[in-house]
Amino acid sequence: MPASEGLSIGALARRTGLAVSAIRYYETQGLIAPWRNAGGQRRYQRADLRRLSFVMIAQQLGLTLPEIRDVLAGLPGNRTPTRADWTRISTRLRDRLNQRIATLERLRDNLDGCIGCGCLSLPNCALYNPADRAASKGPGPRLVLDEAESL
Repeated sequence: MPASEGLSIGALARRTGLAVSAIRYYETQGLIAPWRNAGGQRRYQRADLRRLSFVMIAQQLGLTLPEIRDVLAGLPGNRTPTRADWTRISTRLRDRLNQRIATLERLRDNLDGCIGCGCLSLPNCALYNPADRAASKGPGPRLVLDEAESL
């Protein structure tokens, strides 16, 4: 198939492993932008293979679709991203990934005692929260998510 014809949505689905409906959804979210051929069928650039692969990896790393869209907005839309393009993106995401790794390590290191306990009322429990002091830190499991080990 000549590059000028682009990839059909079915070909893109086969190459990425995504369902056609997922590709259409990512299109509505502004993550990819196909064009229409003379017959009105969607056509995708080969660069969209990498864009969608990045979307799948970024989601596994915990990025939201708006965050992914923001990152992809920095990529060229008319050509395949270069190594320099991807290096710029990875540098931008490095701090976020390091924070996520640190959070997962804290969770791993603190969670094993709580799985066996279940009571959450002992003063030595990592999640014990007398007088709801963690509420001042914001919503969610702050004692696990925050870098502070105690309040």
